[in-house]
Amino acid sequence: VQLAESGGGSVETGGSLRLSCVVSPGMDKKRCLGWFRQAPGKEREAVATIRYDSDAYYAYHSPSVNGRFTVSQDNDKNTAYLQMSNLQSEDAAMYYCASSPLRGGSCSILPRAYNYWGQGTQVTVSS
Repeated sequence: VQLAESGGGSVETGGSLRLSCVVSPGMDKKRCLGWFRQAPGKEREAVATIRYDSDAYYAYHSPSVNGRFTVSQDNDKNTAYLQMSNLQSEDAAMYYCASSPLRGGSCSILPRAYNYWGQGTQVTVSS
């Protein structure tokens, strides 16, 4: 399984970006796809997760981004997205997408639960 992020860049406070994560074809669709971020000197944290199960998508957004970020997935394109709006300085970080097996019917927000990672894409927010 390979994942590749794109869409990062530099925006002003209040701006928007859409990150994409292309997943290699053939990956089991019953997996969790997570978006994580890591700022310098800080631990990697979950931003959002999404899973596809029984013909429905189930998404989670961390409280710090809920209402501003939206995770989505297009299985036909093997691509997941993270739409980010009203970006703030605290959102600046390296953003990663990652994949994990679906266990217990829900997706973990712990990085150690994810066994496949992309290379990351940088998001910079300036005032």
